[in-house]
Amino acid sequence: MTSRAIPLILLVATIGLLAAAIVPAWAEGGDEAALAAAMKNATATLEGGLRNSEAQGTPISAKFEIEDGKLQLSIYTMKGNDLMEVVADPKTGAIAKAEKITDAGDLKEAAEQKAAMAKAKVPLLTATETALKANAGSRAVSIVPELKSGQATAEVTLLQGTAFKKVTEKLD
Repeated sequence: MTSRAIPLILLVATIGLLAAAIVPAWAEGGDEAALAAAMKNATATLEGGLRNSEAQGTPISAKFEIEDGKLQLSIYTMKGNDLMEVVADPKTGAIAKAEKITDAGDLKEAAEQKAAMAKAKVPLLTATETALKANAGSRAVSIVPELKSGQATAEVTLLQGTAFKKVTEKLD
């Protein structure tokens, strides 16, 4: 081995270790394996949650997440100037609570989602159903709208077995 090879090997190994430490932080809601396992017991669907939350306003995002060690279905809605978080039971889909969003980080996310939905012509429910039709055997875990170069799109996270897949659906 040359004297130049050893530092290169160390550099590659360091980058690999750093990447392994950083990548799990990208997983939405933390541990994807735990979310996939929890989803096995959920009989409610993201689509049903979107439908049920409409009584609280227009859905602007939805996701299954583990909160305080328990699976929940969280839907952000807008009604006038109010931004709400609607939480549905993951087994029944029934609305467990609805409250105004007050956390600064959550408010920022909700405002960005509201801006994307203001440009959207396609509701999140329709975009979710379109993604599911194109990916037979999957279930929707989340849908988050965003503006890219002035165009409204939604990132839909799908789960098939234990494998997650992200697809983009146009909203305009």
